[in-house]
Amino acid sequence: MNAEPVHGLLTVIDMQRVFAEPDSPWATPRFDEAAQGVRRLLPAFGDRVTFTRFLAPEKIAGVWRAYYDQWPFALQPPDAPLWDLTDEFAVQARHLVNATTFGKWTPELAARVGADGRLVLAGVSTDCCVLSTALAAADAGAEVLVVSDACAGVDDDSHAKALHVLDLYRPLIRVVTVDEVLAGGAA
Repeated sequence: MNAEPVHGLLTVIDMQRVFAEPDSPWATPRFDEAAQGVRRLLPAFGDRVTFTRFLAPEKIAGVWRAYYDQWPFALQPPDAPLWDLTDEFAVQARHLVNATTFGKWTPELAARVGADGRLVLAGVSTDCCVLSTALAAADAGAEVLVVSDACAGVDDDSHAKALHVLDLYRPLIRVVTVDEVLAGGAA
């Protein structure tokens, strides 16, 4: 690993029980592989890590009504166990951003990245919350790196397609690997 600290804010998207547990309707099949990539990244970023959680809104509005009609199991309060980060990440989450939207580019996350900062994204799912966060952050002027082998999609095909679409946004968004980030090749 590079002796120099890795540049940017690592944001670990939604590594929650609802996506990790195989019997969940929202289970992400390669969650454990994404978690392995996240584990490798965490030490390189030290205190510059933010975890996020997707939560159901208290009041449902607009097209979200149709969404939650499709997924009624998810209409649970923020303290419901399904929304918890998995145990290994819960103990490491010193900074946490909650959002009731797919995209996690909130004012709080934007402030942590800073003007003209770098956002390094990992987590689940590539084809939903990672994608939504990356696009909003790039639109706001942040440099975005999506770490392909520290993310997982709802299935392999969706993951690959999302990475392809994200890579079309170069130079605003770059798809990289854990090894490239750790070696400083993503500089």
